[in-house]
Amino acid sequence: MFDKHTHADGSRTTARGALSRRGFLCRAASLGVAATAAPGPFGAALADAPADAPDGDGKLFLIGLEEHFATPELRRRQTGKDERLFAGGGRRPELLDLGAGRIADMDEAGIGIQVLSAVTPGAQTLPGAEGVAFARRLNDRIANEVVAADPDRFRAFATLPLSEPRAAADELERSVREHGFVGCMSYGPVGGRYLDHADFAPLLARAESLGVPVYIHPNWPSPRVMEVYYDGLGDKLVGKILGGPGYGWHQEVALQCLRLIVSGTFDRFPRLQIVVGHMGEGLPFWYWRVGEDLDRIAGKRLHKPVQQYFRDNLWITTSAFFRDELLALALATLGEDRIMFSVDYPMASARAGADWIRTVDLPGATREKIAHRNARRLLGIAPA
Repeated sequence: MFDKHTHADGSRTTARGALSRRGFLCRAASLGVAATAAPGPFGAALADAPADAPDGDGKLFLIGLEEHFATPELRRRQTGKDERLFAGGGRRPELLDLGAGRIADMDEAGIGIQVLSAVTPGAQTLPGAEGVAFARRLNDRIANEVVAADPDRFRAFATLPLSEPRAAADELERSVREHGFVGCMSYGPVGGRYLDHADFAPLLARAESLGVPVYIHPNWPSPRVMEVYYDGLGDKLVGKILGGPGYGWHQEVALQCLRLIVSGTFDRFPRLQIVVGHMGEGLPFWYWRVGEDLDRIAGKRLHKPVQQYFRDNLWITTSAFFRDELLALALATLGEDRIMFSVDYPMASARAGADWIRTVDLPGATREKIAHRNARRLLGIAPA
């Protein structure tokens, strides 16, 4: 199925199925949309799902997928001694507001639904039974006190005790089946291991069987990486932020996604869907390089070309990266069916993100896919 052939536009496909750089850009030129996703991330059932009606009232409906919260217990457990490091370098009271104030911010921006997720690092650094109990308690609270109170405005990603992968798989299933959660969120490496490690196979298998995605959110690198790459700058906090939201943790997520590809994880779990934020954590920028260099080696033992996994197993969101040129690059690599709106609330402004997606120069159908249609398709969120 990967024999060379010529397309109608004159571009050629390589022996492993990836378009040449010139051909890919030619096909993307009209909309900035190339590499359209394979039909249906979870197979025929999703591919055949009917599209919801257009945004006929002229108001673009928005679903945000990376919208964080905290609870007093989460804050107490994760802050430690340095309040500056909580929530990305500053105190953010909006994290604790899961009621009227948050909904007022959503209304001001015109955001219809937030998919809630615990602020980094959730429960994954808590050991054993402590982490299992905390994750369960947190998920129950969000389901019973927040989502149940405003089911038209909120959905949720499960918080998982990832230090115990089998327990995490069970908690994911419980959260999906009992509470209607739409997936889960992980936070960077877990005890020095990425999700391609064999220990996490039960979790990935469960997510695949449930038909829900795993959203990989950044977290700070390991202490050793922080020491080698980010220390010695004259200010410990500067190094911490450079290694975190200022640069480093985005690279950690990109690396984790590439490891999932080249390790063959997506061959073992072909219907597994991974979501990453911040306009792809740099992956669109590296799309051509990994396709042309990495595929020469890793591609020999994979079922598909390296680039194909981007379009079959990865989704990205716009969280906190409200830039036209970055969106154009994302469209030219992953395609319009794999990009979803997000704010990164409250680390980024809901109003700024919403105003940007409403005014960025896109065809109407592409804008609606990014604004809400792709999220509905991936997460199974039906129109009201």
